[in-house]
Amino acid sequence: NRNKLKRNKMKFSTALIAISVGTASAFTAAPAFRTKPTSALKGSTMDVSSGKASLDPSVVDRFNALPFDQNKVLAEYVWVDAKGELRSKTRTLEATKAKLVEQLPKWNFDGSSTDQAPGDDSEVILNPCKIFRDPFRPRDDGVDNILVMCDTYTPAGEPLPTNTRAWANQFFEGNEAEETWFGLEQEFTLFNMDKVTPLGWPEGGAPNRGQGPYYCSVGAENSFGRSITDAMYKCSL
Repeated sequence: NRNKLKRNKMKFSTALIAISVGTASAFTAAPAFRTKPTSALKGSTMDVSSGKASLDPSVVDRFNALPFDQNKVLAEYVWVDAKGELRSKTRTLEATKAKLVEQLPKWNFDGSSTDQAPGDDSEVILNPCKIFRDPFRPRDDGVDNILVMCDTYTPAGEPLPTNTRAWANQFFEGNEAEETWFGLEQEFTLFNMDKVTPLGWPEGGAPNRGQGPYYCSVGAENSFGRSITDAMYKCSL
């Protein structure tokens, strides 16, 4: 009886192993459906230390190609945080109610995460001020997604100390006949993914020429990353 019990246990264990292997196989993708990653962002370029996973543009493009609902728009609310840097988040609005800034609802955010409010009273109100067509989420259905420029207030309606727009508006109101001049210059530096080497520089070194040839330059040997700045320029328009 003892030997018979052992044989039954062995048969039962073998059956469990067979079931486990069969179950695992059922949830394993068949080799015929596996695709080799095609992303240029894979490997060491987007390693763990960057905090970003490898991406496959073909997968992202598949979902970006999904059509928008013609009755809806994506409204990207943009504001300035305590450090003068941009923050934003998106909400869905009815297209018919997103044509004028006066139609847009106010929104809120957690100001403790942007150094604009204490943790025990962190609500900050976003007040829409201006609408722009969103160049980063283009559509071909005759409807535009929008960028919503906002300034920031407490729930009581007081402008935050970082809300310099409200402060400036005190001087503009009542002086509409005056002409206001603004001088803007976009200036930035493009770096390789190592975050150390400027684009176009030799790794661990510097160009063997001074600034002169690169200033307002033309030619592949003098101008680097023009496609990036052209794309940014087009989006800004």
